[in-house]
Amino acid sequence: MGRGRQKAKQTKVARQLKYYSPATDYDALQRELANGQSDPRLEESGDSGGDDLQGDDGETDEWARWTAQREL
Repeated sequence: MGRGRQKAKQTKVARQLKYYSPATDYDALQRELANGQSDPRLEESGDSGGDDLQGDDGETDEWARWTAQREL
């Protein structure tokens, strides 16, 4: 396949993706927002949304000691 035909196919796909607009279920959105329910996929992952730099295993203390040694 030549470059012109390949580029035309890519342009066609990009245009379809750009202007694709799926139907939105506003009633389901309103129910979800009214109930205060969060996304169940986030609950399954166990991500608390906290800062990863401050762990319970003392990684931040170790980093602080290492940087203090490097400054000397």
